Amino acid sequence: MRQLLAKNYLLFNCWTFFAAFSTYFFMYMFRKPFTAAAFETETDSFLDGKSVIVSAQVIGYLCSKLVGIRVVSAMPPTQRAWALIGLICVAHFALLLFALLPAPWHIVAIFINGLPLGMVFGLVLGFLEGRKVTEALVAGLCASFILAGGVSKSVGQGMLNLLVNSFDFNIVSAERWMPFISGCLFLLPIAFTTWMLAQIPDPSDSDTEARSERTAMSGKDRRNMLARYGIGLGAVAVIYLLVTILRSLRDDFAPQILEGMGARVIASDYSLIDLQVALFVLVVNGLTAFVKNNRLALQISLLITLAGFALIAVSLSISTRLSPSVFMVMVGTGLYLPYVAVHTTLFERLIALTRDRGNMGFLMYVVDSLGYLGYVVILFVPNKVLIGKENANEAFYSDFRWYCWCAICIGLVATMIAMTRFSLLKSASSFKD
Repeated sequence: MRQLLAKNYLLFNCWTFFAAFSTYFFMYMFRKPFTAAAFETETDSFLDGKSVIVSAQVIGYLCSKLVGIRVVSAMPPTQRAWALIGLICVAHFALLLFALLPAPWHIVAIFINGLPLGMVFGLVLGFLEGRKVTEALVAGLCASFILAGGVSKSVGQGMLNLLVNSFDFNIVSAERWMPFISGCLFLLPIAFTTWMLAQIPDPSDSDTEARSERTAMSGKDRRNMLARYGIGLGAVAVIYLLVTILRSLRDDFAPQILEGMGARVIASDYSLIDLQVALFVLVVNGLTAFVKNNRLALQISLLITLAGFALIAVSLSISTRLSPSVFMVMVGTGLYLPYVAVHTTLFERLIALTRDRGNMGFLMYVVDSLGYLGYVVILFVPNKVLIGKENANEAFYSDFRWYCWCAICIGLVATMIAMTRFSLLKSASSFKD
């Protein structure tokens, strides 16, 4: 199969796009269905049950990103597929523990669930980078998690309804078992798509000529890259931190935001909203694959980032004239435009332009770690929805708007710094200081 894919360009693109999209899409069914539940009776602490559970998983995910800086960047290509299968199995077993263990030990189980899943993206990304069509392929990969966020909540809500209405589970038991049972539906599909990933051939000679060879990185390689591009990467890290926080709040607390705007939410709403976001973001970022000049493509990715922040500002300014669903689509698009641009283009073209020894996985996991660290901090900032006061959803929507305005102001400055710094890139591995 690898030889056939290497010879047939159309088959290669369709196969690789489908395998990457599907694998990461299915991974979300082991990570996010639980966010459809309320968990209102789990704890009497100052945080409500859902906030505690979301925080525990995100902390596990953060730890995974920190470990992934080394593990993913140093992973040999031949071991990626087996590593993916092992990570999914550990995450699914943790969901079984989540169903079985009494409170508060179920919190430990959901933390364990997050630990392996944070490395899945980097391993899938390794199959796609360093190719002339990397942007289009990675745009598809990113579209999977935009769409999967909504679909996983729809799956979770549908499974909750089935367990309560058809199998006579009480709501507490249904919420505990729903994540594990939902994951069972996707074990065979993700095993198959991981096998598909393993069949993808290495980048061709023409790919390497256009985008440079991608290699496993030593500790010295990682330190050299951070030292060489520290200012520009630092600005990108700030951008990524901001959009990760807002994207995660929008994803994990979508029911609260929509209800805070007065919407009545049904399970299919989440999928429909995120489908519209995914299609637009996929097209915009995927088109950068047609830009052959690496320097120009890098700058275009930063212009896309500026456009994303501008769209968020517009949606906030006219929010009273928008329906809740349209508002969520516009804000989601504004957040995912810069988020996906970093994934698809910015780091890919930085390495292609400088020809440094390295890979996208390392850079992605550096900024991912900072992004999820910021989200963990935000989850523990006292606010009305977490404390559970009257009109909590309206208050959370108000807080979300405030976070968005702060992100816009800081993000625009950081983007301009990154554009200025990366415009100074000369030949391989040097800046014009």
